[in-house]
Amino acid sequence: MFPFTKASAKPRAAFPDTLSRMDPKPVILSFDVEEHYRIESAAGYDCPALQRDVYSARMETTTRKLLDLLADYDVRATFFIVGRIAESHPRLVRDIHAAGHEVASHSWEHRRVHHFTPATFAEDLHKSKDALEQATGMVVQGYRAPTFSVVRETGWAIDVLAEAGFQYDSSIFPVRHDRYGIADAPRSPFLAIGSQHRLFELPPVTLRWFNFNIPVAGGGYFRLFPLGILEAGIRQANLLQSPAAMLYFHPWEFDPDQPRLPLSRLSGFRTYVGTQRSFSRLRKLLTRHRFQRAIDVVEQLKGQTLPEFRV
Repeated sequence: MFPFTKASAKPRAAFPDTLSRMDPKPVILSFDVEEHYRIESAAGYDCPALQRDVYSARMETTTRKLLDLLADYDVRATFFIVGRIAESHPRLVRDIHAAGHEVASHSWEHRRVHHFTPATFAEDLHKSKDALEQATGMVVQGYRAPTFSVVRETGWAIDVLAEAGFQYDSSIFPVRHDRYGIADAPRSPFLAIGSQHRLFELPPVTLRWFNFNIPVAGGGYFRLFPLGILEAGIRQANLLQSPAAMLYFHPWEFDPDQPRLPLSRLSGFRTYVGTQRSFSRLRKLLTRHRFQRAIDVVEQLKGQTLPEFRV
């Protein structure tokens, strides 16, 4: 068992050849780490054990490729990791932490918050948090719900997260979507207000177009839209109060040769479009921006006056 200590920010110098091109305001880079068969589009699919093993192995291989890429650019990110991975791949979790990245929680086994009561959600949080902390020896301070499933119906999660000891959340997407989103939530970091507690909230980047927030922060939007759309969202985010553009990706999005899940036509398109170009696009982003971990931004936000939003 490791002694628990609090993570501290360790800013790194940018590559000299890219410094002049980078936005001076840092962008939060994050990865949601789960085996591919756990994605929401495959909910209800009983993945065979042998295929699960294949996806598990590919998750580790691709995550390590991403770690190598980030090391090439001297970038630190936040990895929201499913708690079960701390049991099945403890060395991977330790290596992510040892490389200077933040390890945060992405639930125990990637179930949306809708499946829980406040009591069972608390159990899920503690199980995931404990497994990740035992793997790294560091206090886990951040959380992201699978499929951004902190919405109006599950707003009680803010109180449960605060009571579980989390410092911040990144689960509220200020968009309209068939699976997630609170469209009127602030687009910049804010204090999410529950019935008893408040919590730092780091929403993913959106692009404001007329009266709509367009999701552009990562996932299928990163793979489908021209990269300039994401860049426009980052520029808008930098003009907001307390700017902190949050991007998110998944290791499986960088593995175009993985076995494909038996999804519907729409879900299959959402899931696999653009995976062939994910690595090249990420490389471009890494040359254009300065990046920080989510916890580093939260530390900078403490003491600032932030918008408040009751979930």
